[in-house]
Amino acid sequence: MGRTILICDDEPIIRTNLKAMLAELGFEEVLECGNGKRAVELALGSFPDMAILDVSMPEMDGITAAAEIRRKLKIPIMLLTNAYDAATVKRATESGIAAFLTKPLRQQDLLPAIEMALHHAEEIEDLKERIDDLRETIENRKIIEKAKGMLMEKDRIAEADAYRVMQKMAMDKRKSLRQVADGILKAG
Repeated sequence: MGRTILICDDEPIIRTNLKAMLAELGFEEVLECGNGKRAVELALGSFPDMAILDVSMPEMDGITAAAEIRRKLKIPIMLLTNAYDAATVKRATESGIAAFLTKPLRQQDLLPAIEMALHHAEEIEDLKERIDDLRETIENRKIIEKAKGMLMEKDRIAEADAYRVMQKMAMDKRKSLRQVADGILKAG
């Protein structure tokens, strides 16, 4: 796997067991701490690939720590808990928690949860990139349409002709249609 993970639990025996399981699963580096405040410091200073935080910890609970971490790092975070109620699940969901793991933790439950959380995080990043690409395409389309309208009005030509003029300019100048449209709009 070759990844870095942050684990945070106020019980040293839980951390030791979890660290051993994660090492067996191939995590290169396991960062560990015992309170939520330290988890935030470690995460922001080390940039792990993901984190597993206990819900109930001193100084700062796991959900609050997760929310702090996720403000700066878009990593998957899983919560480790003895028991959870509807309010805890709601808070966790609003904080962007990837999954819940229950104590006592079994190794056979760990790998699928980790793989799913990492995969889900990758899917979200891919979707964000696609959204950004679509926004750029829409913005380009708006500028091109505006420039085309300007040519139609200025030269008193049909829409198809204005578009062909812009295409020819783009080919002749070896520029994108957007660059040509920007030039037309600047020339006004």
